[in-house]
Amino acid sequence: MSEYEWKFSTIGGKSRVNISNGEDIRHLGELDQKLWTVLSSPVVGLEFDEKTLKMLDSNSDGRIHVSEVVETADWLTSIINDPDLLLRKEDFIPFSAFNTKNPDGARLLASARQILSNLGIEKESISIAETDDSVAIFAKTALNGDGIITEQTTDDEILKKTIAQCIATLGAKTDRSGLPGIDSDLIEAFYSALASYAAWIKSAEDDRETVFPYGDGTAEAYATVGSIKAKVADYFMRCKLAAFSKESASALDVSVSQIEAISDKDLSECYDLISQYPLAAISANGYLPIDERVNPVWQSTFSKLKNLVFDKDFNGAKEINEEQWNSVIARFGAYEAWLGTKAGTEVEALGLDEVKAILKADRKADLLKLVDDDKALESESRSIDEVNKLVHLYRDFYTFLCNFVTFKDFYNPEEKAIFQAGRLYIDERCCELCIKVPDMGPHNATAGLSGMFILYCNCVHKVSGETMIIAAVMTDGDVASLREGKNGLFYDRRGEIWDASVFKIIENPISIRQAFWSPYRKLGRFIEKTIEKNASEKDEKVTGDMTTQVAAAGEKKQMFDIGKYAGIFAAIGIAFGAIMAGIGLIAKSLSGFTWWQWLILIVVIMLVISGPAMILAWLKLRKRSLSPLLNANGWAINAAAKVNITFGSTLTEVSDAPRVAAPDPFADKTPWWKKLIYWLICLGLICWVCYRTNLIYSITKNDKFKYEKKVEPAPAAVPEAAESMLILDVQDFLA
Repeated sequence: MSEYEWKFSTIGGKSRVNISNGEDIRHLGELDQKLWTVLSSPVVGLEFDEKTLKMLDSNSDGRIHVSEVVETADWLTSIINDPDLLLRKEDFIPFSAFNTKNPDGARLLASARQILSNLGIEKESISIAETDDSVAIFAKTALNGDGIITEQTTDDEILKKTIAQCIATLGAKTDRSGLPGIDSDLIEAFYSALASYAAWIKSAEDDRETVFPYGDGTAEAYATVGSIKAKVADYFMRCKLAAFSKESASALDVSVSQIEAISDKDLSECYDLISQYPLAAISANGYLPIDERVNPVWQSTFSKLKNLVFDKDFNGAKEINEEQWNSVIARFGAYEAWLGTKAGTEVEALGLDEVKAILKADRKADLLKLVDDDKALESESRSIDEVNKLVHLYRDFYTFLCNFVTFKDFYNPEEKAIFQAGRLYIDERCCELCIKVPDMGPHNATAGLSGMFILYCNCVHKVSGETMIIAAVMTDGDVASLREGKNGLFYDRRGEIWDASVFKIIENPISIRQAFWSPYRKLGRFIEKTIEKNASEKDEKVTGDMTTQVAAAGEKKQMFDIGKYAGIFAAIGIAFGAIMAGIGLIAKSLSGFTWWQWLILIVVIMLVISGPAMILAWLKLRKRSLSPLLNANGWAINAAAKVNITFGSTLTEVSDAPRVAAPDPFADKTPWWKKLIYWLICLGLICWVCYRTNLIYSITKNDKFKYEKKVEPAPAAVPEAAESMLILDVQDFLA
């Protein structure tokens, strides 16, 4: 049980602890976890410095837990001598704020002074701008503790050259100074490759005549033989088939028709096609000419082979057989095997002479010593990184607490919570509560439990084309014109513009006022859809009837049946009479109502219709909560985050356009006869009300109103016989 005296406030319908001074932060580890608003939060997708979030995530698992927040609070309050300074949220720390009685505080103060010294700055405070620029901090230092050395690390020209050669062949690692460099692993790999390549070359030199049958031209000869090897094999196989079947010789050779097919073209552009023709004229004796009688596309290759191979192996010969060709291939056996054992290819580009020179100089130990000297400053370098962490947390930690331990920033109209991504302007409103959605799956499952009206929008950045999804909460205004596909503009916290398009809506009550009118809207939509459906069906029927009539244009026109239409008109009249009789009975039963009774009746009817929707809306609005939305984004919300009616009204700004004095020049003009009908109807209603309430007004000399009630005679009963006669007359008419 904590002995620290915590203070609490009611925020968002929930009693939450106050973090109002440095001592509250110092004793944060004593606060019962059940009283924390959040137990864990994601590192990504928040409107907060990403570097600070990663510093809070000490185990780098992508989430920030209560234990990590407590650990940070303990560390900060031990380094800063006055924890109340954390509430200022300043981006610089005065040196007087370091707790030098703490060894870590004294060490970090020394590192802070070292940073300013490296930057060539003299002052008694250090800022985030100065600690964040690690390249500038280490730009003028030869050794910086990261275990990477660069050409600037040493003044020895041979070592400088060796470092550059290592980078050129094996690649580089980036030093804290921002320059390319090498570490002990690259040094070991570099010298290993040098030794392997030199040993591989030496193995060939020990048996040079066998490995290099054609001397220095062996490599070129091997490559040339490889380029034509398949074509020569094809030639000898064609010769064997020609010897096997003399009748097939012409089919195996290039035909006149093939030459004729390309004779009218630019033959210099037909190299690919000509190269597919046989290597030379097919001969049943199986000899391959090695002079000018080969396919012209392959002539240059044969000329090179003649100089490199044939003049040495078959001097003066004009043709060779398959056995002789195979002997040429066999001579490359040792060379081919040697190539298969090639090692140290990474340094081959340096050339054999340079490889031998580097190995002979043997400066590997000197390079490794430079790396060890650099690593010796690792602790000092780590302290410099800790200073950067300290300055970030000095500025941001209190803000994080206001969004983690409590939701103070969310319920403060002058602040924005770290999960609020920006503002959505749509349908003459501005939604302040917009949350980035990294994954729609969890939102599809739980967002409806929030009880809030949510617009899911696809957003595209106006410049970069980057995309994201947001969930915008609508808490005020009308919803009649909100629909999927509606477009708006989203402004993120940096003020950058995104095109927004609604692709999903979760409907929940926005206000009791909206709930009052919702039944009538639903009825209106139902009537509208019904009318559209019926009109569409009638249109299809009329179109079908017209088509039928056109098809049957030659048929005899049907005679007009007056009896049939008379019956229809009579039926319509009876139905209209029944409706009017029903209205008359209702009016008769309410004939004794006074004006105020009529008013009460209208109010009661409207409450009967709208009351259930209003009660349901009131119940949902009382329970409306942000927790399901944040839980869907990976937050572990521990305490309720209600969005009641009063607070919800601050999260959506509705347009308040001033009344315009000038009339709309494009407004529809009302015809005079419509105005006349309107006033006649109003006058008739007034007369009817006065008549039904039996009020006779008179004005006395004292300007007082008096009235007397008229007694109307009871309406005479309609004789049953007359009523029966009316029914018989209608039946006779229909017959």
